[in-house]
Amino acid sequence: MSYIGIALAALVAIVLLGTIYQAVGIRRDSRRYPPPGRLVQVGDSRVHLYELGSGLPAVILESGISASSLNWRRVQTEVAKFTRVCSCDRAGLGWSDLCDSPCTPSSLAAQLECLLRAAEVPGPYILVGHSFGGLIVQAFAHSYPQLTAGVVLVDPLDPAEWTPLSDEQSRIIRHGIALSRRGALAARLGVVRICLNLLLAGNRLLPRLAAKGWSGRASEVTDRIAGQVQKMPQETWPWVAAHWTQPKCFEAMARHFECLADSIREMANASRIDAPAILLSGRLNEHPADPRQYAQRVSPQTKFVEAERSGHWIQLDQPELVVNSIQELVERVRAIAAEKTTSSGRQPT
Repeated sequence: MSYIGIALAALVAIVLLGTIYQAVGIRRDSRRYPPPGRLVQVGDSRVHLYELGSGLPAVILESGISASSLNWRRVQTEVAKFTRVCSCDRAGLGWSDLCDSPCTPSSLAAQLECLLRAAEVPGPYILVGHSFGGLIVQAFAHSYPQLTAGVVLVDPLDPAEWTPLSDEQSRIIRHGIALSRRGALAARLGVVRICLNLLLAGNRLLPRLAAKGWSGRASEVTDRIAGQVQKMPQETWPWVAAHWTQPKCFEAMARHFECLADSIREMANASRIDAPAILLSGRLNEHPADPRQYAQRVSPQTKFVEAERSGHWIQLDQPELVVNSIQELVERVRAIAAEKTTSSGRQPT
């Protein structure tokens, strides 16, 4: 057999072994890391909804462009002490199935409304959105004002910073799509699983070399994401790793990037929301546009809070700020409800 034939045979064997390793790993992960919440049927796919606490109004937590319900764990545990709080995984992320609907704010807001209705979570809601999730909760407030009691924006993506879309930003989007597709392929071949297992075992060198070889300069991004994951409760780390060994998570991220330009255009000229709002801005995160101006564009009622010790992931750096903002709106909604009840009680029957 020629050297080329031997090389091809070796390559086929490596691909086959990697595919088998991945298939066995997925089956094992489904037993080890079952969904902590419930899987709710929404259209043709199942969406994961994790609920804690009791009371009204319910709080809905919406994650960033590639994050799952797990990154809210610290905030959700604290909010559950004073009201019902739900975090969910968008299609393809976490424990949720992929679906074919576009990943634009209006479409994702409609999916969220269908999820909450199917899960029988009564509104109106306090909606909390981080980063890209901030666009989704604003779209929800526009489409379903009767279901929106208040909004908390956690270092939200500002459409003004992406309007008009520059050549560099277009390149970033294309690069994000390409890297996501490569990640999906690497996951199918078991490469992502091997690297994440090594990372969890404390071996950083080989995964870093693999990331650099697979994605070049994007290895810096993966290092940064790994640093954010380490701020999450340690018991969630194996769950996060199990999710990102699945091709569907990379596919979901690619679909978000593919729709990002449309998402920006959709929200660039959005009207102000008619609900009390709080915008938290990470001081350590660079904002090309003034976040205070963004707060005023969201609503004249928006309260601006600067998270002095936080970067982009305020819910991980200073979760107490997010919890306090949610509690402020919850207490406001309850005070208004109590006042209405008292007033109606005084009316003659």
